[in-house]
Amino acid sequence: MNIRESTRLYEDWLRKQLRGDVVTPDLARKHDKMRESPFVFLRATYWRWAETILDVCPDLAGAASVLAIGDAHLENYGTWRDVDGRLAWGINDFDEAARMPYALDLLRLAASALLAGGRRAVAAEDICSTILEGYADGLRAPRPIVLDRDYGWLRNLVVVSEKQRAKFWEKIAAARPKAAPARYRRALAAAMPQSRLALRTVPRSAGAGSLGRPRWVGIAEWHGAPIVREAKALVSSAWVRQRGRGARNIRVEEIANGRFRPLDPWFQVSGSIAVRRLSPNNRKIEAEDAVAALLMPDMLRAMAFEIANIHVGATDRRAAVGRDLRSHKSGWLAANVKKAAEAVTRDFADWRS
Repeated sequence: MNIRESTRLYEDWLRKQLRGDVVTPDLARKHDKMRESPFVFLRATYWRWAETILDVCPDLAGAASVLAIGDAHLENYGTWRDVDGRLAWGINDFDEAARMPYALDLLRLAASALLAGGRRAVAAEDICSTILEGYADGLRAPRPIVLDRDYGWLRNLVVVSEKQRAKFWEKIAAARPKAAPARYRRALAAAMPQSRLALRTVPRSAGAGSLGRPRWVGIAEWHGAPIVREAKALVSSAWVRQRGRGARNIRVEEIANGRFRPLDPWFQVSGSIAVRRLSPNNRKIEAEDAVAALLMPDMLRAMAFEIANIHVGATDRRAAVGRDLRSHKSGWLAANVKKAAEAVTRDFADWRS
């Protein structure tokens, strides 16, 4: 199946999942973004990865299964405040979470690093050895990644400048209000710190892979300053579109609240809507702005460590994962990453043509 037919079938499936509640202009925007680069194409097309990756890398099909992220990539990491107000960092989007071979999260992270490199390209072997090192460290001693005392180098990268803070609030102030559908408004109102606050709602377009799904932002004044929440529609992971890959349950809340995560008290799932807090302090590093920082060995090691935190946070399968890791020959991940990156690049070229 070529990429255009694949896209059409996926979007038909998405419309059924959302009962027609698709943001059509955002799908057109996604199609444009898919032409930007192989890295952006990867980010925008998780469904394509899910339907092809075990054909591209068949030797990974038998790897130990875990509740996995699915859409692991360089830009799926960000910051939030935990229940004690500490600055936490880690995976911040679990829309594609499902049970699958653990190696696929490592593979997708490494493929995203290889594709994002461009002129700064890092060898697949170096990317993969660093990722495997970080993942092994996380399996041995999983722990939440909190930046208030430790990880000073990472804290320096994600600290919010006054210019960035001002830009965030200027964008919020400039947003044009529009009435959200009742179910999104209810979810946003329920996430506010006090009931019956005057709530202004605006539609939001963000990300790449989730473009097409409704997103609504709720803004209210509370105790002298604005507070902001986002409500986003959820559907089951594209991984389980294929037969035999398990139930089509939404696993977002289960994986986000794993044992080795600094819990985000403002993140909640209500039915098929996820609500989270937006603020200048909830941010991620964009590849477009700072790809060199994302490709640093310390960063890749931390990203892989966080993947291990997540893999053992719901059901601890460290023994099975460890056996599988030891069964592979040297260079196994790099060899598969090259094949995966080539497949993505071919689809990208086909889409552009």
